[in-house]
Amino acid sequence: MDGEIDPAALAALLEDGEDVRIVDIRDQRAFDRGHLPDSESIPFPELTTRVAELEGADRIVTVCPHGIASRQAAQLIGSYQGTTDARVESLRGGVEAWQEGGHEMETSSDEGAGDDERSDGERGDGAEEGPDAPF
Repeated sequence: MDGEIDPAALAALLEDGEDVRIVDIRDQRAFDRGHLPDSESIPFPELTTRVAELEGADRIVTVCPHGIASRQAAQLIGSYQGTTDARVESLRGGVEAWQEGGHEMETSSDEGAGDDERSDGERGDGAEEGPDAPF
């Protein structure tokens, strides 16, 4: 693992069109409700079996709710032989810091259609995200 990256620094990389693989380790439901632009979902429990998908990447940033579990994920990814040449970082403060910094989130189109009907309820559901996460 190469440390942590601040939300503003990651946003600047994305704005500049840098080639960054953003790996969101939250469960699929949380990812579908809102995730960083261009990120991909690899839930933490699946990481060891799917880490080969990241082989050949130059830069990888892991993301979780608060930036704690993503450090462990970054260490795991960085120890995989296929990613040893990659720069692997964890997003400092996680999704929470990203949103607090005023950065945009995307929703998954499949989930978005059903969630539109109960968007007010979904805002209240945010508290449920923590217990569903494996960390």
